[in-house]
Amino acid sequence: MKRLMLGNEAIARGAYEAGVKVATAYPGTPSTEITEYIARYDRIYAEWSPNEKVALEVGIGSSIAGARTIVSMKHVGLNVAADPLFTVGYTGVNAGLVIVVADDPGMHSSQNEQNTRYYGQAANIPILEPSNSQEAKDYVLRGFEISEKYDTPVIIRMTTRVSHSQSTVELGEPMEQKLRAYKKDINKYVMMPAMAKVRHVVVEERMNRLAKDANMLDINKMEFADRKIGIITSGVPYLYAKDALPEASILKLGMVYPLPDDIIREFANKVDRLYVVEELEPFIEDHVKAMGIKLYRENLFSIQGELSANIIYANIMEKELKEEPAIDVPGRPPVLCPGCPHRGIYYAVKKLGLHAAGDIGCYTLGALPPLEGIDTCICMGASIGMAHGIEKALGRDDSKKWIGIIGDSTFIHSGITGLIDIVYNKGMSTIAILDNSTTGMTGHQEHPATGKTLKGEPAPVLNLVELVKAIGIKNVEVVDAYDVVKIEAVLKREINRDAPSVIILTGPCALLPTEKKQPFVINQDMCTYCNSCSQIACPAISEDGKEITIDTSLCDGCGLCANICVFNAIERLSD
Repeated sequence: MKRLMLGNEAIARGAYEAGVKVATAYPGTPSTEITEYIARYDRIYAEWSPNEKVALEVGIGSSIAGARTIVSMKHVGLNVAADPLFTVGYTGVNAGLVIVVADDPGMHSSQNEQNTRYYGQAANIPILEPSNSQEAKDYVLRGFEISEKYDTPVIIRMTTRVSHSQSTVELGEPMEQKLRAYKKDINKYVMMPAMAKVRHVVVEERMNRLAKDANMLDINKMEFADRKIGIITSGVPYLYAKDALPEASILKLGMVYPLPDDIIREFANKVDRLYVVEELEPFIEDHVKAMGIKLYRENLFSIQGELSANIIYANIMEKELKEEPAIDVPGRPPVLCPGCPHRGIYYAVKKLGLHAAGDIGCYTLGALPPLEGIDTCICMGASIGMAHGIEKALGRDDSKKWIGIIGDSTFIHSGITGLIDIVYNKGMSTIAILDNSTTGMTGHQEHPATGKTLKGEPAPVLNLVELVKAIGIKNVEVVDAYDVVKIEAVLKREINRDAPSVIILTGPCALLPTEKKQPFVINQDMCTYCNSCSQIACPAISEDGKEITIDTSLCDGCGLCANICVFNAIERLSD
């Protein structure tokens, strides 16, 4: 039977068919849907872990215990998981361990571009890279075979276009996988220096064997047509190359680390002009050149962004790239949703002339005009550490104009240790935790403070107030996220306190299913056209140069605009 599937759904199906017992992840676009689809299979235990490091550690434990395990994350999540990643490359596995990492060329939903192939090379872990949904499913199965045959974790590198594109997938039956017996072996699993030195030798031997055997893998294949042009490629660029130059000969690499040197040499000897087509850094190209193989043209493509069939055709055929005719479309910068609980804090921050170290989440959009509520965004959890660093750099008096802003899921992910640092090192920073009761940016996933697991089962609720107090923060204030007057008053008080403090602003994400509130309208007779309500950047509020109006079909009924209108011109629509 065949089904149309997203690449991420196909990964989940591959896990099911491979007999996976445990699946872990932290949500992050473009990888989020993998574990959401896995959770639909009752036979697989699936969880949202607090962060990617924990997810991988849980996965390593599951693998050592004897269960096939899959761990999923986006490319920047692999940075968080890098510590256990490099060491599990040394220990190896018991049952198969597959780590799916979704890169984001073009930065559609990420703060940087990364190339996971370099992680595999640095950690001595093989990498497979599918180009469509069928391969995504098949490579999961193949990944578990390789993992168990060579005693190694295996990375499957996805990219945004493969993760979020649909193609047909041939479905198979799930394997019955019994738990592998666990055998205590401290020389293999306890990485003290003496053991690690021995395991490093084992790893090098394993990678040499994998490099040799890569030449016999059927996922590395030569497709000959017109031999005047030969292209070495992998992943979604393979599909672009096929579209751009259908008559060209292609070496399609399914394993991108270690690379199959014998096949590459054979292919290079059989074509007249050799090119490498890949996105981001020239990982394959550098390897080919290091082998002493001459390319017809080098460094054809930018190391930034995505490729396309047009870009490949223009560069290889040395033609002028034909751009699509420009269409005059009004700019539409991303904005917070109508009713978003994050607007209040940004309005208050700007009104008070404060600066804020920000963080990763939908609330990062508060950096844009007219809210302009945060100054920085680096990585998950950075807001707290940066606020502390700013205070230590500027001194207490000058740093009173700075706060840290972080979401509830992000605080749990990476912010707790930063807050401990503030307390331990006698910091005075004020941190605002924006608690919208979900992981909003990636599609409303549960986390430890929501009271539900990934599978929707009831779970203990992490009490953020008690957690913050347990860390040592004595000044903790919980504020309604829409009560701008109180937010402003609390901010004024806390930034001038000579002690660290945390403000928790509570208000559920406007897109969560809640009882619908009546929308607001503007009483034009009372409106003075002061434009204060326009400064919260709500998509439901608009002006035409003559009057300001509220689109009741968009209004969420949150009341924030009414709270800031000093003329009482904004009223709730009567039933």
